Amino acid sequence: MAKIKYTKGELKKQRDALRQYRRYLPTLQLKKQQLQTEILHQASFIEAAELREKQKMRDAEIWAGLLSDPEVDLRRWLSPSKIITTFKNIAGVDIPVYERAEFDKAEYDLFLMPLWVDGGLEALRAIKALREEIAVLRQGMEILKQELRTTTQRVNLFEKIKIPEAEDAIRRIKIYIGDQMTNAVGRSKMAKNKIEKAIEAVERAAV
Repeated sequence: MAKIKYTKGELKKQRDALRQYRRYLPTLQLKKQQLQTEILHQASFIEAAELREKQKMRDAEIWAGLLSDPEVDLRRWLSPSKIITTFKNIAGVDIPVYERAEFDKAEYDLFLMPLWVDGGLEALRAIKALREEIAVLRQGMEILKQELRTTTQRVNLFEKIKIPEAEDAIRRIKIYIGDQMTNAVGRSKMAKNKIEKAIEAVERAAV
């Protein structure tokens, strides 16, 4: 805690600071709750996307053996040319939202390629797109978690340090000022008594 001055000006400064901390703390606490809720939502979105991916992988097992055909290499057509995302604001922080994965048109001879290639390529691209969606969701999750860590640190700073420090400073300054006022009254009475005694002494000497 910074060194405080035992003055009325410092007392006002500490009271103003305490009012600010108490005003901002509920906003931070609300933000913390919103982030915690959104992280749970994000986790459920990830889980749902992973389940869809697993289902598509199981569906692909029926014809997956065909991929070992040395004459057919689909890998060159499985990388998205573009991942389209937007952003949404959650409690003051922007997180990415997956829209779609775009793939270049696969150019191959329909007469030379096996009949299963069209459906296989579509299925593999769907799996790849789901993995891109999961990656974006996880990226959003990390952003939310980092913001939650920062917000939690601020809440703790206000609750456990700033507010107690300001309250303690106000208490100590008020005690000090009260003691000073009591001492000043005592000194004033002593001075008054001395003056009265001096006047009395002068009056007695004049008689």
